[in-house]
Amino acid sequence: MDTVSEQSTTASATGSKRRGRRPGGSDTKGALIDAAREVFAESGYDGATVRGIAQRAGVDAAMVNHWFGSKEGLFAEAVLRLPFSPKDLVAQLLNGDQDTLGERIVRTFVTTWDEAGGGTFAAIVRSVTSHEQAIHLLRDFFIRYIFSEVLRSTGSDQQLFRATLAASQMIGLGMVRYVVQFDPLASADIDTVVTAIAPTLQRYLTGEID
Repeated sequence: MDTVSEQSTTASATGSKRRGRRPGGSDTKGALIDAAREVFAESGYDGATVRGIAQRAGVDAAMVNHWFGSKEGLFAEAVLRLPFSPKDLVAQLLNGDQDTLGERIVRTFVTTWDEAGGGTFAAIVRSVTSHEQAIHLLRDFFIRYIFSEVLRSTGSDQQLFRATLAASQMIGLGMVRYVVQFDPLASADIDTVVTAIAPTLQRYLTGEID
């Protein structure tokens, strides 16, 4: 059966469930992923509902099971899958003088997070108390994929300890700026944040910590 015929057959079989909403094609899948990131960021895993995500996306709730199998599957697709290569990110962070490494890291992350309104980071953090995979992702991303790799290039001592210190700084920053939104840090401009936090991160990476 050709693609057009398949789509027509699918539409006939499920049309009664959609009630005039978006057709169940690949655009629906993308809309659900975008809506899920927003809802998980706002409510965390436990607080998000399939119905609420589908309503945000403008589709029938049955489309969640159709494309992802369950809320768990949608969470894995929308939040737990990294939207970029950690290897490429590390290469970008290391592209410059080692003495300004902390500044580049803070600026890169805050700029990226600001553009997404906290985005995936907020969704993961709001879900760590109820979803074990979110904990693993947060730990692996910051410690294993980012800071351990960055520190390997610096030749610093106590690399694992330094990686956890650096992760605590960036996760804490993300929590305050995007999740609990404590002002004035939550609304401070990027240059102000970089100036205040980069020296501490730099010390964790290359300075004295004993």
